Amino acid sequence: MKRAGILNKGLSEAIASMGHGDTLIVCDAGFPIPEEAWRIDLALIQDVPDLRTVLAVVVEEFIAEKVRIAQELKENNPPLYRNLTELFDERNFELIPQAKMLSEAPRQAKAIVRTGAFDPFGNVALISGVDAKTWFSKEGTVVPAYYRSRVEDADG
Repeated sequence: MKRAGILNKGLSEAIASMGHGDTLIVCDAGFPIPEEAWRIDLALIQDVPDLRTVLAVVVEEFIAEKVRIAQELKENNPPLYRNLTELFDERNFELIPQAKMLSEAPRQAKAIVRTGAFDPFGNVALISGVDAKTWFSKEGTVVPAYYRSRVEDADG
């Protein structure tokens, strides 16, 4: 038996399959998931599991280079927005209209994780990145400007 980390087979497999630039969506219970999408359905009842719990577990094993959310989220669901700023660096937020989050984002996702959350605008697209400090650690490797701040932040 697995000792720690994500125990859900589908979620663990989805995270392990992510490459740089792939998208993993963690969504609320009402998100329109396309029939052909790789769906990992964790929903049991209203708010079980909730978004914060699932996202907190996911970020332990997933490197999110960008966090795409609806631009309406901050104004329309401030508690959820605060939760997201506790889990992710706000500088990595990418805001898109809610309409695009519901129509375009699901078709771009490699996998979609449905929670039991009844949370307005509660859909978060995590864009997979790399552990820059580890990735560029070999002697003689040049760290591109895009990753310099990530490597320096890891040092601090």
